[in-house]
Amino acid sequence: MSLPTVAIVGRPNVGKSTIFNRIAGERISIVENIPGVTRDRIYATGEWLNKKFSLIDTGGIELSDEPFMTEIRAQAEIAMNEADVIVAVVDGETGLTDADEAVAQLLYHTSKPIILVVNKVDNPERRMDIFDFYSLGLGDPYPVSAAHGLGTGDVLDAIVENLPADLEEENPDLIKFSLIGRPNVGKSSLINAILGEERVIASPIAGTTRDAIDTHFTDPEGQEFVMIDTAGMRKSGKVYENTEKYAVMRAMRAIDRSDVVLMVLNAQEGIREYDKRIAGFAHEAGKGILIVVNKWDTLVKDDKTMKKFEEDIRWEFKYLDYAPIVYVSAKTGQRLSQIPEQIKEISASQNLRISSSILNDVIMDAVAINPTPTDKGKRLKIFYATQVAVKPPTFVVFVNEEELMHFSYLRFLENQIRKAFVFEGTPIHMITRKRK
Repeated sequence: MSLPTVAIVGRPNVGKSTIFNRIAGERISIVENIPGVTRDRIYATGEWLNKKFSLIDTGGIELSDEPFMTEIRAQAEIAMNEADVIVAVVDGETGLTDADEAVAQLLYHTSKPIILVVNKVDNPERRMDIFDFYSLGLGDPYPVSAAHGLGTGDVLDAIVENLPADLEEENPDLIKFSLIGRPNVGKSSLINAILGEERVIASPIAGTTRDAIDTHFTDPEGQEFVMIDTAGMRKSGKVYENTEKYAVMRAMRAIDRSDVVLMVLNAQEGIREYDKRIAGFAHEAGKGILIVVNKWDTLVKDDKTMKKFEEDIRWEFKYLDYAPIVYVSAKTGQRLSQIPEQIKEISASQNLRISSSILNDVIMDAVAINPTPTDKGKRLKIFYATQVAVKPPTFVVFVNEEELMHFSYLRFLENQIRKAFVFEGTPIHMITRKRK
C-alpha cells in the first residue's frame, strides 16, 4: 500500500532540513547555516503513533541558474502536487519576511492540509513572537526548536491527524511493479509493448511522459498486475525538467509502492551513474529487482556481446548479483514475453518462507564447510536461525556474541541460503542477535 506523503516547504535557511532529520529520526540531510546547502537525500520514511508516511525535504529540490523566487515556486508546486500534507516552515528568529508571504501566496492555491511551523523558537519567553505569523493565513503556528527537539511532537500529532484515512487492503495476490531508469531508456515504450497497446505517449524525446499512470492488467494465467510508470510528471514546465531531484523523488515513491522493480537500461548508452544510484534505492528498500536491457535490437552483435554486457552489469551493480537480466526490444517485441514470467518468479522469491528446521540444517552444513571465525581467542557460536519476515526474506541468526559475526561470514551464510533455496531477484536481509 502506498504511504501518504508529507512535504516540507519554506524559504531557504529556515531549518527545513533540520526538521526533516528530526521527524525522520536520523541525520539524513546535510545541515549547515548557509542557504541552499541541501544536496543529497530528500526522501525518508517517518513514523508517529504507529502511522508511517513518506517525507520530502523540498530544500533538496533545486534548479540551477534560476532566480530565487522561481526555485521557491517550483518547490511549492512540487509539494502541492505530490504531498497529502504540507509543512510550511518559517524562521522565528528572523521574523516574518516577504519571502514567507510569497510562499503563503503559493500555498493558498492548494486544498491540501497545511501545518505552519515556526522554527528556532528556542526560548519559551519568545513564543509570543509567533503571533506575527497568523497574518500568513495558514492557520495556528506551531512553535518549535528543531535543533533541540522542542515542540516537534505537537507537529507530528498535527501531521498524523491530517493524513488521509487508510485505504482498503488490496488483493494480496496482486503483484505491483514499476519501471525505473533514466529518461529515454524506453520505459513508456516497454509499457506499450507489454500491454500490446498505446497506453502512454512514447517518443524519442527525453521526458515526454507527463502524467503518472498506473495500469492494471491480468495475464493469460489469471495473475493480476499493476504496472507503475515512474516517468510520469503531473505538470509540464521547465521547473520540473530542470531538477533531477524531482525525478528521483518520483522514482522513490514508485519503488515504495512496488513489489518488484524493473531497472531499465539503454543498450545503446550503457550504464550511467544515475542508473546505479536509483537501483541502489530499490536494493535498500528490499524490493525484488529485474534488470531490463532495452533497445537490444539497436546493437551490432556477435557471440560475445551479451556476455560482455552482463559482465559490465555485474561489475557496475555488484550489490545486484542476485538480480536476473533480460535483454529486450520494445520496438521489435524481442523477449518481452519473459518479463511477466520473471516478475512472477521474483515475487514468489520475495514471499518464500523457509521452515526453521530446514533452515538450521543449511546453516549447520555451512558451518561444517567453513567454521565460524574467532577473535582474540573467542569463537563465534551459532545457536539457531529463523526467518522472521518476507518482502524481503529476512533471517535472524542467534549467536553468543554479535561482534564476533564478521560481515564476510554473514555474507557467506547468505550465499549458502541462496544455494539451498530459490531466492532469485530478491535481496536477503541477515540480522545477527545475541541469544538471551
